[in-house]
Amino acid sequence: MTPAVPSASILVVQGTEATQLKAAALAELCGAPAAEAIGPHVPARAWRLRGATRRTGVAAWCEARRLDHAWIPEDRRFADLKLLAIDMDSTLITIECIDEIGAAIGKKDEISALTAQAMRGEIDYAESLRSRVALLAGTDEEVLQDVYEEKLRLSPGAEALVAQCKRHGIKLLLVSGGFTLFAERLKAQLGLDDTISNVLDVDDGKLTGRILGTLVDAEAKAAKLRHVAQRLGAAREQIVSVGDGANDLKMLAEAGTSVAYRAKPIVRAQATYALDHSGLDGVLNLFV
Repeated sequence: MTPAVPSASILVVQGTEATQLKAAALAELCGAPAAEAIGPHVPARAWRLRGATRRTGVAAWCEARRLDHAWIPEDRRFADLKLLAIDMDSTLITIECIDEIGAAIGKKDEISALTAQAMRGEIDYAESLRSRVALLAGTDEEVLQDVYEEKLRLSPGAEALVAQCKRHGIKLLLVSGGFTLFAERLKAQLGLDDTISNVLDVDDGKLTGRILGTLVDAEAKAAKLRHVAQRLGAAREQIVSVGDGANDLKMLAEAGTSVAYRAKPIVRAQATYALDHSGLDGVLNLFV
């Protein structure tokens, strides 16, 4: 079920194809007096429209023009947050790490098909992950380092989002069903506050095809968020969570504001907002 639209009358429209002309046309469509450019980009990629009186047709208009739109409340400020939790693969970073490991050993098609099914919620995530990891048995541990150095890239806007969290003292939690080698390196690289991820079993420099300890699935992600939030004394409305796959749904449900980032349909349908055409810095524009 799609979440109810906030009662506020601020409309935010953003995306790489957002322009002043499109913002002005949208203002006319929704009855807003004007469109205000927001964010650091020149030309602007995001616009805020206050005082909109009509919502009919806005979603379809934006979708047809590859623009993200969101109705946001007047009094919600980014600086008031205490915690931002974010998924790793295909969210904080552009790749699915296990798919790229699979590519290095000639098994990408088989592994990525299972990944896609799990992210769409078509098969059990834990079962899928165990099956995918089993296919990695015998792989040299060095392959993971090669993937990190050669394939891993931050998603657009990731560094800007992290920087604003640090500026306002918002804690950053990386919540991943991926692997510790990648999560811990990203934690160090970006100065994140906490992580949770899966530990691959290694014997004599080679992956055994097993996961050590408790598998990080949807419930484990949500439990980690709850634990960190409790430690910080963060109320639900002071938490933002960002993810893309079905295994993020329980984590997203724990937050006052949930963001589906270039996500599967099942996630877009249940999140507060969806960013399909913006970078991760688009999260910042969902607050006044």
